[in-house]
Amino acid sequence: MARSATGDPVATTRPAPGPVNYATSRKVIVELAPAGTEPDPPESNSAYQAIVNAFNQHPDQVFRVRELHELLDMPTDDPAMNVTRSRLGRLTRQGFLTQPGRGRYQKRTY
Repeated sequence: MARSATGDPVATTRPAPGPVNYATSRKVIVELAPAGTEPDPPESNSAYQAIVNAFNQHPDQVFRVRELHELLDMPTDDPAMNVTRSRLGRLTRQGFLTQPGRGRYQKRTY
């Protein structure tokens, strides 16, 4: 706490932050980015899209995670497959996939 010239405590307040100016922020980022380069799309979105496309191309097929990784030429190490298991679980909870057996995933058909 701040003190006055006499030593008494003085309440200090900070002004509330103003509105964020996104246009200025974007301009600064664009100026700092190397010319002629576009930002890469987020990896997770492209991975999700690849998974969804695989199930759309094979709607009646039941996949295990390893089979899906082999089909999509993705790494088959345990950490990578655990990430895919998480993604498949999320797609299952969202109603896009069903789980006909433990560790098996299939596109939901209506």
